[in-house]
Amino acid sequence: MLSNTISSKSRLSACLLLALALAACSKQEEAAPGAAAPAAAPAAATPPAPAVAASVQAMGAEQLRESATQALRENRMYAPAGDNAMEYYLALRDKLPDDPAVASALTDLMPYTVIATEQAVTREQFDEAQRLAALIEKADASAPALPRIKQSIDAAQKTVAQRSEAEAAKAKADALARTQAEQQRTAQQQAAEADAARRLAEQQEAARLASERQAAEQRAAEQQRAAAAQAAQQQAARPAAPAAAPAQRSLRPISMPSPRYPPEALRAGTAGEVLVEFTVGTNGEVTDVRVLRSNPARLFDREATNAVRRWRFEPVDAPVTTRRTLAFNPGG
Repeated sequence: MLSNTISSKSRLSACLLLALALAACSKQEEAAPGAAAPAAAPAAATPPAPAVAASVQAMGAEQLRESATQALRENRMYAPAGDNAMEYYLALRDKLPDDPAVASALTDLMPYTVIATEQAVTREQFDEAQRLAALIEKADASAPALPRIKQSIDAAQKTVAQRSEAEAAKAKADALARTQAEQQRTAQQQAAEADAARRLAEQQEAARLASERQAAEQRAAEQQRAAAAQAAQQQAARPAAPAAAPAQRSLRPISMPSPRYPPEALRAGTAGEVLVEFTVGTNGEVTDVRVLRSNPARLFDREATNAVRRWRFEPVDAPVTTRRTLAFNPGG
């Protein structure tokens, strides 16, 4: 008689507490273990943990009933593991399989556990989802929602695994792209530095060549001025030429090609002049070419005489002997 009274009171308390717990369902789910961090991938195959904790199974019937009532009062319908109404009632059913109050309490708790399991799958809390699914299966192995829950857990775990693989592949690709970009930036920087060094070397070489060219021009100009001064001194010291000037002024050149500059004198930047005497025949051609004076001595003689021999003048009535000074200037 006392046992039936306690069972009726327990069932009534359980029903009232279940009604109160409906409003706090979402709060209870947030307090479930593992809610803070979703599982990254399915765990390795390990033996499933028992649906009911060993510490709960070891409790006596009255202690289980009181613990279940207290758990309902505190909205611990299915969590945390080892301290929730589902486990207490399942352990109590193992001890009292024919107790209608226990069966009714488990029936009332089943929808909330199913919803919590589905929410755990949605949040990718697979350990929690499997724990709750084990409670459902122990409560009623033929529950209609059980196959769907197991399938959704398996599908969600595969999806997470695939996503993890995709994220890992993307991270690897991103790292490779960053490495390649860094290598490209390094190569571009090295190429830019090499190009800058080349341009600087070219500028320095151009400046050096310009300086050498300017120095050579200055030396040539000084040599030319010195040669001109020396020629002026020699001209001033030389007696007046025979009266051939009028005939010289009557000569009209047709072609007077310039002499070739000796390569060694050009490379050395040497300037000078050659005074030649020659005769223009009646046909305008040049004969009897000879050097009267040269500075520097003999350096430009051959080229000067070769050039004069190629000169041509308009025909004259009688042969005319005259003199000309050929100047050699490397900068001219």
